[in-house]
Amino acid sequence: MAEKRKLFEEVGAAEAERPVAQTGVIDRGRGGARGAIRIWLMILFALVFVMIAVGGLTRLTDSGLSITEWRPLTGAIPPLSEADWQSEFAKYQEIDEFKVQNAWMQLSDFKVIYWWEWGHRQLGRVIGLVWAIGFLWFLVRRQIPTGWTGRLVFIGALGGVQGAIGWWMVASGVTSGEGVTDVASYRLATHLGLAFVILGFITWYVLLLGRSERDLMQARRAKESKQFGLATGLLHFAFLQILLGALVAGIDAGRYFVDWPLMQGQFFPPDAFDITPAWRNFFENPGLVQFMHRMAGYLLLAFGIVVWLRGRQSAHPNTRFAFNAVMAALALQIAVGITTVLYAAPVHIALVHQALAVILWVLILRARFLAAYPVATSLRGN
Repeated sequence: MAEKRKLFEEVGAAEAERPVAQTGVIDRGRGGARGAIRIWLMILFALVFVMIAVGGLTRLTDSGLSITEWRPLTGAIPPLSEADWQSEFAKYQEIDEFKVQNAWMQLSDFKVIYWWEWGHRQLGRVIGLVWAIGFLWFLVRRQIPTGWTGRLVFIGALGGVQGAIGWWMVASGVTSGEGVTDVASYRLATHLGLAFVILGFITWYVLLLGRSERDLMQARRAKESKQFGLATGLLHFAFLQILLGALVAGIDAGRYFVDWPLMQGQFFPPDAFDITPAWRNFFENPGLVQFMHRMAGYLLLAFGIVVWLRGRQSAHPNTRFAFNAVMAALALQIAVGITTVLYAAPVHIALVHQALAVILWVLILRARFLAAYPVATSLRGN
């Protein structure tokens, strides 16, 4: 009897020593500080969103050319004395915007537009600093998930390129003797377009980090390719419309034709090709540029309805809701766009229009993400 008891004890000891199966190995090996990095990216998202809004205000208040030099480091220090202010004002007085459009300005008027542009550039520096501090913190602590270092560097690189493009844009308006009073509209469109690209990548990364690697791998198998493809097309179409909106803003085209649905009583605007060479009209003619923006808006709405109807066929409630949100934002954006035209693009309405563009952009990305990585639900929708 004693021998049998010893046998059982040995078996029990062997069972106790047997290694326990490990779960979540994929997430633990690749996870890193996913939650903390996600919060950091969300802070960057908020800063870029504010940057776009401040950039819009800078454009609407004609403040963008008030600082005539690009000084990435020393430019962070504003004028600190009366002599400094007089020096900055003297530089502004040498460019065409002052000579042709703002010769009435006194130093007090100049300070207003200067602070808008300085704030815009300063916010860009803050974004760069937040990115650098956050990235180095996670890198030194080895908390960046596997495969994410390149993505995070890419975000920072895009930010650096954006700063250079910002000056490339401003330089087009810092002229003397050429009669130029604004930045080149196509450069403004490039600047705004890249801001939306940066915002798009941050949004996508935030969505990815919001779910575990194992969950994403499983969800990928249920990808709804049709909805994903249509959402991708809508994303590209919306981006084109954003660029056209930037062209409208760049030449104040929204304040030239203030009737709708016609333009000065006719479908096609008058004098749409009165600039030579003809190609410049697509960037600089207020009537033609606003016409393109209007037509693209109608087509975007029509395509958006198609995408929405297909999205409603998703088997997943979260995905269906995401496409419903896109459709609601798109309809609201069209209504605000028409209102912007009818009231000649006042600052407050124009800013709402721009903010809604960001919201619509993010909602399309979210719908696209959920089509690619559906959230599994039970038959009861739980």
